Amino acid sequence: MAENGTDDFIIRTEDLHPDSTLDIYVPNTRDEQLVLLLRNQTPVIIEGSRGTGKSMLLRVCEQRQLKDFATDKVLPIYVSFNRSSLLKSPSERQFLHWMLSRLASTIFRAVQKQGLAAATSRALNVLTGGTDATTAALGGATRLEQVAQAFEDSYQTPDVHVDDAAVPTIEKFRDAIEDICDDYGIRRFNVLFDEAAHIFRPEQQRQFFTLFRDLRSSRMTCNAAVYPGVTSYGGVFEGTHDARIEQLVRDVSERDYAKQMRDIVLRQANSTLQKDIAERGENFDALAYAVSGNPRLLLKTVALAGKLRVADVQAVIKDFYRVQIWAEHSSLAERYPGHKALIDFGREFMQETVLPEAKKKNDRWRENKRDVRSNVIWVSRDAPAAAKEAIRLLTYIGVLSRIDEGYKGTASQIGARYAINVGCLVADEVSPIPVIGELRRHNTQKKFTEFGASNSRFVEIEGIVGSAIEADLAVNLSTLLAKPIAKLDLTDHQRRALLSVGLSTIHKALLAPESKFQEAKYIGPVRSKRMKNVVTAAALEYLSG
Repeated sequence: MAENGTDDFIIRTEDLHPDSTLDIYVPNTRDEQLVLLLRNQTPVIIEGSRGTGKSMLLRVCEQRQLKDFATDKVLPIYVSFNRSSLLKSPSERQFLHWMLSRLASTIFRAVQKQGLAAATSRALNVLTGGTDATTAALGGATRLEQVAQAFEDSYQTPDVHVDDAAVPTIEKFRDAIEDICDDYGIRRFNVLFDEAAHIFRPEQQRQFFTLFRDLRSSRMTCNAAVYPGVTSYGGVFEGTHDARIEQLVRDVSERDYAKQMRDIVLRQANSTLQKDIAERGENFDALAYAVSGNPRLLLKTVALAGKLRVADVQAVIKDFYRVQIWAEHSSLAERYPGHKALIDFGREFMQETVLPEAKKKNDRWRENKRDVRSNVIWVSRDAPAAAKEAIRLLTYIGVLSRIDEGYKGTASQIGARYAINVGCLVADEVSPIPVIGELRRHNTQKKFTEFGASNSRFVEIEGIVGSAIEADLAVNLSTLLAKPIAKLDLTDHQRRALLSVGLSTIHKALLAPESKFQEAKYIGPVRSKRMKNVVTAAALEYLSG
């Protein structure tokens, strides 16, 4: 185990008990703005790359509103749809009925936890699927909880029909919510959807956003966290009218950026790591700027950097941003062969064109002793659809982050600006740390490399893909479940523990009880529960994309 305690880092909010959320939450001004928006009546959709902290903001909103419920009477409902990738029943309406079952069950349990569902009512019966509230209070699963679980287990028996007759219509569900609010003095429910829909299943996404819109009322506000570049809102949902869409991007030029990143790690650091950070602050800051505002990547790279010595930090930057982050991007093609051409093009475009061009400009400014550096590119809005789709996919894992749209380039052409991940930009440097220091001091978004509509690389991908860019050609779920646990985003220590007890595939890890994890060295009843949660979250994340 690591001497500095990084083996126990919590890198996903899903691995954290909700009650502990506020203990490790380290906000900046933008984070607090988003939490405030989530608390309001207007629906909000937060777009952010993997690991940027979307789930954390939803949980912070939930925990704060729970504390204020006695006075505000707004009951937060956090519900994660991260198990949607396991749905494999033959029902055409499985996704809609699963969403309604899971949402209704979560609301019922939240009302019950507030001590407001002691007696059965017609409205509560809608949320339970007819199960008596008294029976449910004694620990028994409601009918709708059973339905949701049956859908989630359907990947094991995909030909078996799930009896979902108890699932209410949207109209009955909304009426029940109105009655519950009136009966129990609840002003409104504030629903916080996490992992809103399978990222490469456009039809699932469209069903979700249709439900999102249809649920809206004076008694219920819906909010959601989604990924940029891979979210399909559908023709019915209109972003400007049905919700306020906000970006979660941390600007490395912000005055409090370095402090926030440092505090995020210090909240989980033991005394050894705290001492290393204090003694080698510049090296730590290099890692913090390399992640371009992504807390998960920061925790992972700090764990890899050991004592934070110069040689260790530079080796981590070179390996992580030249190999590991691109392996994650390329693995999407393995899971979703229908998108392979776009995914492969995105990597080649970045590595062969974007990164060399950006480096060349920064090198020239350095040689000319100009205090200017940039990690920004501009892409014409008239670029081929396939090229823009490939670029949007790069925002999913954070290789690029969209700064804005509608920005004027050369000859007053309109396009979007994207920030290149700093680690990716400097990974090929002999000494990345001083180059990152230059970017910190001299970076500007006003200077950028332009890629116009007729760029030769864009023409190339358009010729390969054409306009067929919404293919939903995922690899069969059984094939993914048979993959080795090396595919999961786990620490080396966690992988070794799984292998030591024979949990060699994703399927075995998902099905294993906590007692199986306890067979590994140094893992007792308390750690086995956390280990089970971590492995399950990593597996579901892999299956979802």
